[in-house]
Amino acid sequence: MSSPAPETPVTTPLKTPLYDTHVALGARMVPFAGYAMPVQYDGMLAEHERVRTAVGLFDVSHMGEVRVRGRDALTAVNRFITNDLRKIEDGRALYTAMCADDGTIVDDLIVYRLAPDHIFICVNAGNRHGDVQHMQAQLAQWDYDATLVDESDQWSQIAVQGPNAKALLARIFGAKVAALKKMRMQTATFEGTELLYATSGYTGEAGAELYVPNAIAAALWAALIAQGKDLGVGPAGLGARDTLRLEMGMALYGNDIDRTTTPLEASLGWVTRLDKDDFVGKAALVAQDAAGVPRRLVGLEVGERGIPRHGYAVLAAGQPVGVVTSGTLSPSTGKSIALAYVAAAHSALGTPLEVDVRGKLKPAVVVKPPFYKA
Repeated sequence: MSSPAPETPVTTPLKTPLYDTHVALGARMVPFAGYAMPVQYDGMLAEHERVRTAVGLFDVSHMGEVRVRGRDALTAVNRFITNDLRKIEDGRALYTAMCADDGTIVDDLIVYRLAPDHIFICVNAGNRHGDVQHMQAQLAQWDYDATLVDESDQWSQIAVQGPNAKALLARIFGAKVAALKKMRMQTATFEGTELLYATSGYTGEAGAELYVPNAIAAALWAALIAQGKDLGVGPAGLGARDTLRLEMGMALYGNDIDRTTTPLEASLGWVTRLDKDDFVGKAALVAQDAAGVPRRLVGLEVGERGIPRHGYAVLAAGQPVGVVTSGTLSPSTGKSIALAYVAAAHSALGTPLEVDVRGKLKPAVVVKPPFYKA
């Protein structure tokens, strides 16, 4: 008689400080990046429309936060990333990739330069531990005065996004804070507690991402709902977040970029400064640039009925030339849209292609994202 097979351990998703709030709102909760997260409340399409026309609140507390301090903090972080922190002033932020030695993407980040000796970094939820290990391993090799601390468990994050977002934020934080220009960060207060107010986002709409101490997250969410009723405020889940970011052509780590793709392939050359001082992965990217990038992440508009999905084949004259990484029926335009890697020879704007949608070839054309102008 054989011994019984060992039981597979069950991992219980973590809960953000806003979990009970979501349940009370009737959200459908799903496991995502190790957390129980709301995928939708009153319907993905309604939530998408809410963000495009009014103002939506997202709980993105699953994201990770890393702080780097020290005399050489700016120099150290600049070696982690492909973009150049020296090109922006204190109080500003930039989007960037962080690569391994082979030039592939470890993660994409928002990096906030608070001061030359004080850098705040937002990392993707599923990559948090790997990112911290990657950065710590690099720091251990360098002789810098810089200390990195993973503060992810201390912070909740609420994204306030939509054309009415600034009006709502002004009611909570004052007109001066709400008028902060795009891709900035400064401190603000709520009920006497300091938080970080960042004018970044993942929807293409105006608004802010609020890095909030866990203890006040639920109270701040409630205040935003109460103060924004006449502005059309309401919650939005991960489903709407995905369609909103795809309409803007924003990459999703794990779908459109990962450790098999480089920033040059992912059409992130605009955040890859090959002319700056050495950074991790630079030699590999310089070599790929010189040899010719073999494939490109492009936008596709797909004709006829049919929605392109992750993994669907892209063809040119009936021959496979690429693969869809993200696709949907755009709620804002009514068009089928996708991001896809295609061979460089077929990546020029206007190139006619086809997508294999469940065995039927649908005509497609290469277009430049965003697919929707906010």
